[in-house]
Amino acid sequence: IPANLAFYLRLSPYKLHIPQIYGSITTSPGEPAADLWLLEAAPLVCGNPLANLRQRNSDTQVQLLPKLISAWQEASALRQLNWWWQIACLWQPLSAEGVASSLLNSELLRVEDSIIRLLELQPDNKVKPTLKQLGELWSQLSVRASPVISSFCQQLCTQLKNGQIKNSEQLVALLDQGLFECGQSQSRAYEIFTLTDTGPSRNHNEDACYPPHGQLCNELIYDNPLAIVCDGIGGHEGGEVASGLAIKALQEKLEKLPAPREQPNPITLTLELERAVCSANDIISQQNDSEHRSERQRMGTTLVMALANAHQMYITHVGDSRVYWITRSNCHQVTQDDDLASREVRLGYTLYRNAIQHPTSGSLVQALGMAASATLHPTVQRFCLDEDSIFLLCSDGLSDNDLVEQYWQTTILPILAGQLDLKTAGSRLIEIANSQNGHDNVTIALVYCQVTPLKEIKQKTLSLPQRSLLPAPSISSMPTTAVVTNPSGMKTRQLPAKDLARFPWGLILGIFLLLGLGGLVTYVLLPGVSRRVDLLVQEVSGLLSKSESIKTPVPLESPSPNPRPSVEVPLESPSTALAPIPLQVLVQVKDANVPLWKRKNESVVGIIPAGSILQVTARSQDNLWLRLKVCSGVTSSSGITPKEPLNTPSEQTYKKAEPTSEADSSQPVPASGAEQKPLVKPGDVGWLQETEVQEIINPNFTRKPTQSDNCSTTTAPVSLD
Repeated sequence: IPANLAFYLRLSPYKLHIPQIYGSITTSPGEPAADLWLLEAAPLVCGNPLANLRQRNSDTQVQLLPKLISAWQEASALRQLNWWWQIACLWQPLSAEGVASSLLNSELLRVEDSIIRLLELQPDNKVKPTLKQLGELWSQLSVRASPVISSFCQQLCTQLKNGQIKNSEQLVALLDQGLFECGQSQSRAYEIFTLTDTGPSRNHNEDACYPPHGQLCNELIYDNPLAIVCDGIGGHEGGEVASGLAIKALQEKLEKLPAPREQPNPITLTLELERAVCSANDIISQQNDSEHRSERQRMGTTLVMALANAHQMYITHVGDSRVYWITRSNCHQVTQDDDLASREVRLGYTLYRNAIQHPTSGSLVQALGMAASATLHPTVQRFCLDEDSIFLLCSDGLSDNDLVEQYWQTTILPILAGQLDLKTAGSRLIEIANSQNGHDNVTIALVYCQVTPLKEIKQKTLSLPQRSLLPAPSISSMPTTAVVTNPSGMKTRQLPAKDLARFPWGLILGIFLLLGLGGLVTYVLLPGVSRRVDLLVQEVSGLLSKSESIKTPVPLESPSPNPRPSVEVPLESPSTALAPIPLQVLVQVKDANVPLWKRKNESVVGIIPAGSILQVTARSQDNLWLRLKVCSGVTSSSGITPKEPLNTPSEQTYKKAEPTSEADSSQPVPASGAEQKPLVKPGDVGWLQETEVQEIINPNFTRKPTQSDNCSTTTAPVSLD
């Protein structure tokens, strides 16, 4: 993938708004050498799906979706704020990838009913786009805003242009206030229906759902409507137990949430959802530990969960179960699988269609119950609801082979047209899964939201709240990149071992003999070479004698780690080891305890424990070393136990390659002492080789709001491997 297009892949978690790379067309022989790259999931429309459903007419012209500026004036106040809110949520991730100017180009901003869609991504110029420029663009729209929010929009644009709104998080928080006020002009009623089935190929059902199987819950308005689907992992070893434990734990945690009669704090609710998921994870993990389960014997489960609160739907997921959002215009997959194929795409290494060809592409990189919650990163998203829509939660028994994309118009869309009820639609989905897939259990949950304007309530003019009264947001309200923990050993096909008997040992041995004879002849016939070899031998002998005098360090005693899943074989990608780490990026150290080196003073700053968050601040002149700042570390009181014994650093254990130039003061020099070193502290700065950093970091880390740090950057965390 060309470097100037890789940002499409890294932004794949935002594919609801951003098209993705489909592939390329190579020019014909004789034409200038160039590849034409194609995008898929672009903002195109093929008639009206509901009209097509009634008329059964597939001969419809394909057109681009309307521009935001064209659809603006006819939209409701809530939808206008919703469009701005989506743009504000996209600002940070697009800025991190250097394509935020796409949000300032009115030709690229398209709308699909309530959803903002980008025609393509536009790389930024040398001057980075600012929120002030966004305010200038929005000012053109504010003069045509709904009277209900006209004053609010104009004040917001003024604050943007004056620099009073410092970052996109403040902007999102202000728009959240406006959305809540406007959202009270509508009522939302929910119907939820769930079904689960063993399937034709299995003898027991590892899936679980909430509400219970076959139950229809309707007329849900104020009680935080909740739907959950779990796909158990572990077969006869307890997959059905894990999914049942997760359902019970989440239900008990979330039923205590207050009803949304007052303005909810989105950040607080997001944290509550994350805590509930981590609590369920701990319950399953503790049962695994108490039963002494390890590696493939450990039971676990995937999770998808939908929670309605006020005017928004909160979607939480871990694993490869999915959520689809169906409106009258389209069907969108709004979750990204936590598997190896999706990880390769997020890292910008390959196209999804290429990644899924690998035999281990479907292996999960995280699931509930497989490891401690300190390494679990659930993804929480929220969507503003201003139109009738349906959320389909399902296990991979239905989503595999793109069955939802094939059948949504004939099976789910009729619900929105009033032609089908939830029970009938749910039964048809189970039948489709069993007949078209049939290789696994299948579970679905349909969440139907009906939005009704409250005409009897007179809307008041909305005013901009004081920014000082807003909570300081610390997380984005848009979906964060699904993060990778210790890869699970479940649902995996092991790669076959290479046949050593076929290895050409005879040929290799012959080559080494010829090289040895050639070296001997050169040593005898060329005196200059012989003198250099003699000096090199003397130098190596001195180093060996010095290393023999150093005793091998003994690891410190540490508690036995909990049983953990086996590590999957990652996708083979030649570019993986060569991908440079961008500056200012935040990374998290995974299962490793390594020293952070000072420069030019032959000493160690301290040991970097697993779980530490670091920021890449500079690169050495030879591009081999990275300067790292410790944003937050792991202390003994944090409740996190290092997963490997913490070795005492010594020259023998941690000696690194010397920098190539002695005059380069920006190069770090490893330490030579063998004394015990303390853990690094937040604010510490030191050096590590880039190749070592790539080996020890968590590939898809996303900073949580609970992870305070001493690093300030406008660059969003980037997923690395």
